[in-house]
Amino acid sequence: MFSNTYILCSMLCYLQLARIQTDSVAAMLKDFYPDLQMEIVAMSTIGDKILDTALSKIGEKSLFTKELENALERNEVDLVVHSLKDLPTTLPPGFTIGAVLKRENPHDAVVLHPKYKERTLDTLPENSVIGTSSLRRAAQLKRRFPHLNFKDIRGNLNTRLKKLDEKDDYAAIVLAAAGLQRMGWEQRISQILSPEDSLAVEVRSSDADILQMVSVLHHGDTVLRCISERAFLRHLEGGCSVPVAVHTELKDSQLYLTGAVYSLDGSDSLKETMETSVANGDEMLAKVDEQLQRVGVTANQICGEVQDRAEQLGVQLADLLLSKGAKEILTVARQLNDA
Repeated sequence: MFSNTYILCSMLCYLQLARIQTDSVAAMLKDFYPDLQMEIVAMSTIGDKILDTALSKIGEKSLFTKELENALERNEVDLVVHSLKDLPTTLPPGFTIGAVLKRENPHDAVVLHPKYKERTLDTLPENSVIGTSSLRRAAQLKRRFPHLNFKDIRGNLNTRLKKLDEKDDYAAIVLAAAGLQRMGWEQRISQILSPEDSLAVEVRSSDADILQMVSVLHHGDTVLRCISERAFLRHLEGGCSVPVAVHTELKDSQLYLTGAVYSLDGSDSLKETMETSVANGDEMLAKVDEQLQRVGVTANQICGEVQDRAEQLGVQLADLLLSKGAKEILTVARQLNDA
């Protein structure tokens, strides 16, 4: 059906990691559709152009997606590869996540300055500066390592590693382990921290052919985890301007969701875990006729009832945290961040 389809796969291709991620998706599609013709188009986004301001301070919700979605809307491209963490929990009308790929190493990694290569965050000198672009990471780490200082660091992986290695501004930086592994830089990882990210393919929700094509990339377990996490974040209105953390595990047909909110300095926090049963095997893969989106994800190959349970779990956990004072913690965090 797709043998003569001309697909444009768009991403921030002048960045090495982004190109690797896009190439990996293109290669997977090629395995399923050997005759498929694809072209990768280079694009840049607001988030890649503004490198002297913390992500949480820019005030734009679609930092890494807006320009790419504009290209989708103009039919200049047919699909876009994202890091799932870059996609807002509410997508613009007309767009959907047509594929959620199997999550790679979902952890954060610490990369130490060469002079501290034998140390860990616990053993770094007091007041050592740790670089991170994530408000959530900084808040979590401030709570765990109160003897350290945390400072924003921007740029692609190459740029951030160069800043670390060639200057004494940072004793270490915190990055997504999956990104380092995709680049082939596992040897730079000094310490592994808490979980994070997957890849997602965004398409036009009205384009049934492209939706069907990319749906082969869906990884069932990761789809359910993604829906639950995104429902939690959406209900809390969590974004890059507030420190909200979420993590899922799927084991023995049980989906476990852990969520937390933090004050900016990490001194105040709420953390809870809830679970729900999800089907597996034939029931989970039952065909769903209607093309329904759940928190921006369209996964018609996975039983709708199971997806609903995952989404409800996210909402219920968010409600639990809100009942315990999460709104107040996040409101103060937003005010301090805006200031």
